[in-house]
Amino acid sequence: MGTRGRAAGLAVGIVADALLGDPRRGHPVAGFGAVAARLEHRMHRDAVAPGVAYTALLVGGTVAAGALAEAAARRAGGRRETVLRAGLTAVATWTVLGGTSLVAEGAALAAALDAGDLATARARIPHLCARDPELLDADGMARAGTESLAENTSDAVVGPLVWGAVAGVPGLLGYRAVNTLDAMVGYRSARHARFGWASARLDDLANLAPARVTAVVTVAVAPLVGGSPVTALRAWRRDAAGHPSPNAGPVEASAAGALGLRLGGPTVYAHGTEDRPSLGDGNPPRVADLHRVARLSRLVAGAAGLLAVTAAAVLGRRSGERRSGGPAVRGRRCTPTRSVRVHRRNSLTG
Repeated sequence: MGTRGRAAGLAVGIVADALLGDPRRGHPVAGFGAVAARLEHRMHRDAVAPGVAYTALLVGGTVAAGALAEAAARRAGGRRETVLRAGLTAVATWTVLGGTSLVAEGAALAAALDAGDLATARARIPHLCARDPELLDADGMARAGTESLAENTSDAVVGPLVWGAVAGVPGLLGYRAVNTLDAMVGYRSARHARFGWASARLDDLANLAPARVTAVVTVAVAPLVGGSPVTALRAWRRDAAGHPSPNAGPVEASAAGALGLRLGGPTVYAHGTEDRPSLGDGNPPRVADLHRVARLSRLVAGAAGLLAVTAAAVLGRRSGERRSGGPAVRGRRCTPTRSVRVHRRNSLTG
């Protein structure tokens, strides 16, 4: 019953993100980032070991907080446990999901570019990615927005949902902690090349499954954005390995194939220029393509939400069967005077 609460909590959190987006003030993820920034100034050394300690302290502390919250719900027992677990999962899901805000940022960039307002468009680029907007023209910003929307659909939506489905509140919070640290210190800059190594590698591990789930869903929904599943799958299999990121490659390549675009090329960051390989066939993104990739992002997010809720419910049922010694049955079981409530202790992973 407790894990059925997890499935319900995921569903409520997904709806909350769709209706409300991110809170404008006092966002817990922003608070975590502020703490991480202060700790980085104290712990930073140009070495790997301090970065490992930094990552372990912040991610471990976040996972532990989630585990303690679920343990408190478990002690309540019965239906109270289900309600508490569902409530905790809903709040955590809403907190860590960023799909609605991501698409809103993409839409704002598209609107500015549609209006020819390059100054406003450049001001929006840092909300989506770390590229230098002063070096981008309209098409360059369209490409940056397209690639960022594609990649961050995995990071902001699919990743949290995968970890939430299999690991509950600790998985939701731990994933977002890992992803936030990667965004803060995971770059190959002079300051973070060694110190950020642990955060970057842990983010790679945490996203191995979510990135490929994102690519599979992208292939499946390609016809809904005017694309072909065959083309999307071909671009994924042919081009993903050339991307420097083991996880961004499948996501961006499948998106390029689904949209009939060619992504990649020289990419200018604050720490330098990276020459990215071509992903997909066709023309580079234009301003109009931002609207198509936003639709793709919404479709992938919706499908991933359904999959995550279903997976959490199935895992809960199977766990209930293991604990009861047979199929989980609602209502009365064994004797007519006692109802059986099936509970499950969540497996805790980070």
